[in-house]
Formats: sequence, structure tokens, C-alpha cells
Amino acid sequence: MPDYQKKLAVKPGRKIRLQHFDPGYHGKHQSRKSALPEIEENRQKMDELQYLMYAENKHSLLIVLQGLDAGGKDGVVRHVFTGLNPEGCMAVNFKEPTPKELAHDFLWRVHPHVPAKGSVVIFNRSHYEDVLVARVHGLVPKKVWSKRYDEINDFERLITTENNTTILKFFLHISKEEQLARFKKRLDDSARQWKISESDYKEREYWDDYTKAFEDVLTKTSTDHALWFIVPSNHKWFRDLAISQIIVREMEAMGMQFPKPTVNLAEIRRKYHEAAGPGKANRHKKR
Repeated sequence: MPDYQKKLAVKPGRKIRLQHFDPGYHGKHQSRKSALPEIEENRQKMDELQYLMYAENKHSLLIVLQGLDAGGKDGVVRHVFTGLNPEGCMAVNFKEPTPKELAHDFLWRVHPHVPAKGSVVIFNRSHYEDVLVARVHGLVPKKVWSKRYDEINDFERLITTENNTTILKFFLHISKEEQLARFKKRLDDSARQWKISESDYKEREYWDDYTKAFEDVLTKTSTDHALWFIVPSNHKWFRDLAISQIIVREMEAMGMQFPKPTVNLAEIRRKYHEAAGPGKANRHKKR
């Protein structure tokens, strides 16, 4: 089985040019049907590992999803994390900043949403919007956004060291042709038409600018404590396979263990047998 954790990771310090990465790559599988058993196995493992994380209450996991329009961020949330318990998992979508948020530093609105110990949080778009959209559309001067790479690295280092948070950042890499094909599906499918916005085609005019902005993000902010992964996403099923595999392997590497009971089990067993009455406990054992 290919190790996508190694294959797709952006090595810290590596200068990235997205033209060197094939968005149509799909590994050893040729179809969703072929990949589905592995995807399902990964989902099951994620469910078990999330339960363990919640019980242990020592680790936390932050998933960052970034990509161009129609890259599949919502699809990842829906298909990869579908089996997780909502009690320990939350998705946050960072839209256009409010006036109150703009009155603070750009990370002010982000910090309250980072995961607490025992939980998983998914950023569907994130603090990286402030070196992507803000840069491409000139919302702040270059002297402002150019300093944010280091500020983001410091912020991510803080939550990894102070709150034992593992950060996994996924760039969903699609081709310009695939994006247009997905826009067409939105037009033709009444169940997807609600996703259409005026900005879809307007933002395509900035494709090259966004590509450059993403390349700088991947180059400047993939660190040992918060790696980026470039995930080929023309094939949605491969996207789901790669992301789910990486998450499972990262969670397994945490070395989590169930906490020991905080009660006297012998005493609890005595109370159980007392409550069950003579012979009842033994009958339960035989079922």
C-alpha cells in the first residue's frame, strides 16, 4: 500500500511549484470501487481512534483544508469525517471577516476555535485566507500580509507545544479544467445549483495569482510541527483515500491509551452483583 503520508508531504524548506504536481494522480487504484474498501477501513479506524482520543483527553487534532473553488473541501468534511462522533468533532468555516473581527489582529478570530484536548476540529478554509484572498485581492498591503507567514508559523507552534495539538494541513490540488467541469455539474444538477455564486467565474480570472499565493504558503509554512500535504484531487475518491490514510497514521503515531478506571472495580462489581440478586449475574454471563 503506498504511503501517502510520505509521498504527499511538503518537506519543510522545499520550494514548491504546483506545475510539478499532477492533480490527476490516483495511486494504484483505477476507480472509486477499487479504492472504497481502503477508504471504509480508514473511516472505521478514524472512528475508533477518535473515541480513544476523547477518552484519553491528552491529544487533539486540527485538520486544515484549503483549495480553490470546487476543490472539494465540503466533500472531504462530508465523506471522510462522516463516521466521527459529533460530540468530539467540529467543523469551522472561516468566511469574510466581520467588522468586529477586522478590528483585531487576523488570528484573533481563529484561536477560540482550535481543538481542546480530546477533540478534532476541521477548518474548512482557515487562517490561511489572510495570505491568500487578502493577498490576491490586495485587501491589505504587501508589508502586512508578507509578515503573516511567520506569525502563522508561531501560532501553530504555540498550539502544538502548549496544547499537544497535531496539525495536518491539506491543499486540495485540482486542475483548471477539472474546476470548470465541476462548475458545469453544478449548473446541470438541481441538487448542486445552490452552490453557484457570482464569484465562481470571477475568481477564475485570478487562477495564476492564487497559484502563486498557494505556492508561497506551501513553501513558507510547511514546518516540522505542522506539515502541508499536496493532495491530488481531480479524483474525489483518491482525495478521500489519501486524506483518510494520512489522518489514521498520524493518530496511530500518537501512542494513545485508554485511561485507567478512577473507581474501585472490585467494589463496583460487588455492588453490581448485589443489585442483580442471587443467580441473575450468572444468567447474564451465559447470554
